[in-house]
Amino acid sequence: MIDYQAVFRALPGMVAVLTPDLVYADANEEFLHLSGRTHDQLLGRYLFDVFPDNPNDPEATGARNLEASLRRVLETGERDTMALQRYDVESLERPGEWQERYWSPVNVPVLGPDGDVVLLVHRVEEITELINAHGLPEGNRARILEAELYTRARELQELNERLREAHAREREVALALQAAMLPTPAPIDRVRAAVRYRPAVGTLNVCGDWYDLVALPRHRTAVAVGDVVGHGLAAAGVMGQLRSALSAASRVTEGPAQSLEVLGLYSRSVDGAENTTAATAFVDHALGTITYSSAGHPPPVLLRSDGTFEFLDRATDPPLGARPEHVSRPQATVPFEEGDTLVLYTDGLIERRREDIDVGLDRLARALAARPSDPPEAMADAVLAGLLPPGGATDDTVLVVVRL
Repeated sequence: MIDYQAVFRALPGMVAVLTPDLVYADANEEFLHLSGRTHDQLLGRYLFDVFPDNPNDPEATGARNLEASLRRVLETGERDTMALQRYDVESLERPGEWQERYWSPVNVPVLGPDGDVVLLVHRVEEITELINAHGLPEGNRARILEAELYTRARELQELNERLREAHAREREVALALQAAMLPTPAPIDRVRAAVRYRPAVGTLNVCGDWYDLVALPRHRTAVAVGDVVGHGLAAAGVMGQLRSALSAASRVTEGPAQSLEVLGLYSRSVDGAENTTAATAFVDHALGTITYSSAGHPPPVLLRSDGTFEFLDRATDPPLGARPEHVSRPQATVPFEEGDTLVLYTDGLIERRREDIDVGLDRLARALAARPSDPPEAMADAVLAGLLPPGGATDDTVLVVVRL
């Protein structure tokens, strides 16, 4: 068996392990040597208590930049490579004296079984000697080139910050547009329903998901959810067009399969609509039946009042626009009894990185089966609280709960 602790301590580069609270959990020998700190001076201490910015330098940004990088890793679950940083370190032998230091950091997440970030690996290359080299041949030229490299790295970092700010503004606009196009559905006779939309946290993976509830003639109700490929303002625009088209089609067609066929034909004229997934169900309250059809979407769940359930997966076809020619879509019908619950959702509720989708489906089924008699509002809140990561979802999430 490999002794990974021994491997970690023997790594040639500077490597430290941080908790999500940015507290040192461990550091290898190289990190201790080049940072000038001991294990006792690091472990269990907050990163920026150990290494604050130089208070004598009004332009010092090393600590702020590093914290921003680590926060991005925590929010996105993805590695973040930083530009070259000047980050001075206080001398332990001469308190109050700060040593000019240059670092090239990379921050990497360690994910737990549920996809949450449980640790951060902080790897650093210390390149102060390179930046300050004077004794090389043609030393002046080398010094100028190195200074130029550092300047370009700082400019690149500033550009990245401006891009992130622009992305954040786009996200706010997209979310506002999403909210305008996804209002709370109007009450429908004989239907108690709860709808939830949760945008992705800390990313631009928002504004592709939608839901709809439509009152139909002959004591029927259409329930639909969908997911547009893409994100941001473009996806929000496509989502609005497809949601409106499916809502209109549901009112004039005889069943969900025909509604999705109309939507599929319409989607061919909408840029960005290809490979959209959707699921729709027509609830006939008089007959006690649900007729459903799916275009590449995760299957709805019919939760019985006794806690048993079934996935409605007998009428699944490819996403919109996936076939070069128009083909009729399938639909299936299942009976229900008063007190049963129909649940539709998007993949943000069940999918996790490096996890089979069946695991997420099973997690959803168990969460629903544990509370079959809960009112729709309470059931929706409990399912979201139980299935979404504590820090929020990394993808859009829609959930519709309908008590039959």
